[in-house]
Amino acid sequence: MPVITDIADLRRLHERRSPRMFFDYCESGSWTEQTFRENTSDFEKLRFRQRVAVDLSNRSVAGRMLGEEVAMPVALSPVGMTGMQRADGEIKAARAAKAFGVPYTLSTMSICSIEDVAEHAGPGFWFQLYVMKDEAFVDAIIERAKRAGCSALVLTLDLQALGQRHKDLKNALTAPPRLTPRNLLNIATKPVWAAEMLRTRRHSFGNVLGHASGVTNLANLMSWTAEQFDLTLDWEKVRRIREKWGGKLILKGILDAEDAKLAAEVGCDAIIVSNHGGRQLDGALSSIRVLPSILRALEGRARRPEVWLDSGIRSGQDILKALAMGADATMIGRAYIYGLGAMGEAGVTKALEVMRKELDLSMAFCGHRRLEEVTRDILLVPEDFEGRWDRPVPQMAGARKAPVRVG
Repeated sequence: MPVITDIADLRRLHERRSPRMFFDYCESGSWTEQTFRENTSDFEKLRFRQRVAVDLSNRSVAGRMLGEEVAMPVALSPVGMTGMQRADGEIKAARAAKAFGVPYTLSTMSICSIEDVAEHAGPGFWFQLYVMKDEAFVDAIIERAKRAGCSALVLTLDLQALGQRHKDLKNALTAPPRLTPRNLLNIATKPVWAAEMLRTRRHSFGNVLGHASGVTNLANLMSWTAEQFDLTLDWEKVRRIREKWGGKLILKGILDAEDAKLAAEVGCDAIIVSNHGGRQLDGALSSIRVLPSILRALEGRARRPEVWLDSGIRSGQDILKALAMGADATMIGRAYIYGLGAMGEAGVTKALEVMRKELDLSMAFCGHRRLEEVTRDILLVPEDFEGRWDRPVPQMAGARKAPVRVG
């Protein structure tokens, strides 16, 4: 096994070992990729305060998410087509998460089905839902998630329409990949990936194929997917889905303080501050930069949902910074996908181990032994970190709008 010291090592191995189109699917944002880049670079603007001569024995980075104990306050985010990074990728990621002691979230657009993954997942097995126009499909997949023992539903709000990712278009991304000369030549340089794919029966979207009406092959699957995202999704539909689900509800894709208030009013158990990894609205602020305004918007509520941060986390230090800025927990996507693409299940475990060690040591160097002790006091935050932006004030129709300073 190669010596892995950080997530960047796994990323380099992932790039070498997975077909180009699937690595690019993971490692890309929409349009100019500004938001994709700033999700990570904004973490770099935060600095730690080193403290010394503090008892650092008996440390722990354990935490809680939705009232359940976790090895560290990190959950694996839903990532579409995970089973194309490595054969049976969702199963491998779920097994690694179970053994490590953190939750795993399965995407609607996974390669392995809910039922496949449920056989291998731990108690922290969550299902992520995209709302489709086909209400019968939505109702059925919610019931399937219940039967599979999913303990929470993660409802994604920021993908009613698909953001344009240039790399995916240029690569003609499909699952499974079309066997063009270009793809065959690239796959020939990935022998382990190819051998594993030949041994599995799971090559397309297992939650959709054979479950959605009229979807029986790759051709009608692609056309169904392109047409099905529900453009009419609103807060009333969110309430109806909450009622249909009847269990713990997590709302993903909150990036604005006003939406955070509306999410809390719906009665969710947690919100995920996320811009979909920079894959939807390019030019939006990074998740870590908007986190403080969202926390302020929820202050004083008798029943405040947990606030988790997603998008841009590539290290245990990023996790610590998010927690210090006020997040109750975090979620990671690309970081564990790099591990999966690099070394399969062992790579997911390695990614989690690397991040836990970085989290533990950084917490210690900041003078703490428990994450519940950590506050914003461990950070040096630039005065202009949140930024000051002009935003129109809502006024009566026909009235001239004046800008207001926010942030």
